Amino acid sequence: MTACFFERHQEKIESAINAIQDRGFYSAYPEVPSGKIYGENAKSDGKAFFDSVIGSEFSLSQSTNGNWIGDESSPYGINLGVSYPDVDIDDLMTSMNAACQAWKKSSVETRVGCALEILDRLNKKSFDMAFAVMHTTGQGFMMAFQAGGPHAQDRGLEAIAYAYKAMLDCPSEATWKKQVGKDDFVTLDKQFRVVPRGIGLVIGCSTFPTWNSYPGLFASLVTGNGVIVKPHPKAILPSAMTVRVCQEVLQEAGFDANVVTLVADTEDAPKTEALVKHDAVSIIDYTGGSAFGEWVEANSGDAIVYTEKSGINSIIIDSVESMRPVSGNLGFSLCLYSGQMCTTPQNIFVPKDGIQTAEGPMSFDDVAQSIVKSVDWMLSDQGRANEVLGAVQNPATAERADGVQGDVLRAGDGIEHAMFPEARTRSIKIVKTNASDLDAIATECFGPVVFIVETESTDDSIQLASSIAREHGAISCGLYSTDDDVIENALDAMTSAGVPVSCNLVGNIWVNQSAAFSDFHVSGANPSGNATLTDAAFIAGRFNVVQCRTCIPAPQKVEA
Repeated sequence: MTACFFERHQEKIESAINAIQDRGFYSAYPEVPSGKIYGENAKSDGKAFFDSVIGSEFSLSQSTNGNWIGDESSPYGINLGVSYPDVDIDDLMTSMNAACQAWKKSSVETRVGCALEILDRLNKKSFDMAFAVMHTTGQGFMMAFQAGGPHAQDRGLEAIAYAYKAMLDCPSEATWKKQVGKDDFVTLDKQFRVVPRGIGLVIGCSTFPTWNSYPGLFASLVTGNGVIVKPHPKAILPSAMTVRVCQEVLQEAGFDANVVTLVADTEDAPKTEALVKHDAVSIIDYTGGSAFGEWVEANSGDAIVYTEKSGINSIIIDSVESMRPVSGNLGFSLCLYSGQMCTTPQNIFVPKDGIQTAEGPMSFDDVAQSIVKSVDWMLSDQGRANEVLGAVQNPATAERADGVQGDVLRAGDGIEHAMFPEARTRSIKIVKTNASDLDAIATECFGPVVFIVETESTDDSIQLASSIAREHGAISCGLYSTDDDVIENALDAMTSAGVPVSCNLVGNIWVNQSAAFSDFHVSGANPSGNATLTDAAFIAGRFNVVQCRTCIPAPQKVEA
């Protein structure tokens, strides 16, 4: 069966390896939620699955203490009431260590084949996953389908491709022969074994529980490690669904399901700190806020840690051909998922004397109003607003946005949701400020809040954006300029600060987006995180290559 898995998906892994080398567009899993692709009844079946899960016990094939745990509620106002197997952490580690003995000794192709089969089955459940992601994160349905399903699956495949390529870089065996005399040779048979580090811990976030977790999950799994998936206590269901598929495939392949496990908890009784400090954990993948991410880094002992934390993202506007397509592009970027993406811009830097356009100069206030009007238009239709904004995942995010004061150009009040009257919503609050207001612009304000910042000049904008990134981290930067020198100066400053830059985006491509197989998500070069999704460094620490040598005696000379 395991050989069958690899052969079944071999063409896909070969295509993925080619894609990470070419860096052009590639997607293995269709992002369009079409019945022609996923089946005519896929959406209704996905909704039926979600409805059946509400208020149920979500069973898994793993070590458990016999209790059930869970306290999720949908940002759309639905009490999910799903409970998951509770665990004793020490007992879980014992079960996982025993389960991993056969897994780590299996061939590279066996592990890769199992991982590819897992992704294939997850893809077939993309509508199931869409409803689960929507009602745990607050994403609109389309985003939940794409980001929670095919785009997350692409990110998982990308990590498998990097891992497979890294493990193939060294052959499994070789013959070494060295001449030590006229007719004398030393011959060694050498074996090179991929030795995993142990147990990996994947700490998920509440906003993108699959997209951010799949790279670490699959990178550790295919390199021979067991994996504990530790989701955010308010977004457990998508991770539990993933673990269930992992366990099913592992068991079909003849392995113990405890190779991949779920540790659920609640906000009142958290388990993450105990897992981070546990001696059995050798790898940690963390996505979330910087404060706890820094705690994880400081308390992880000998474990290797890969982090994606928070940052303060910027837009720098210097000059444009026309402001209308620019503000239209920005308007969607700012509204998408109520600003709850790690790539969403927070600060928009504009010179106080305004900018140049092909139609002539444009004042600072006119630039700001153009952005405000674009957001107004985006949210003027209720159906469009509900789908684009979604709901606010965490009440603290809504409260934080409500508390932002100053020169408010656009209020961020809630918007009624047509389908879910109890949904927790906020519009996009836009605040005018200036470069001296570092308390606002140099502090992350995660969620639906945008600062339009008056600067002395474009050079001042670049300096501010880059210095904030170096000190506090940033994951994205958008630049608008028609001046090649300005573009080059900004690229130098921002990339030196470890920030990917998107130049002059208009149309249907946004600074928020990060495409698997082509874009590197987080650079690892500023405080927003020490890892990149995905590059070779994201894989390298998850295994070692250990050699074994056997001396082959030289043939005995036979005397005449």
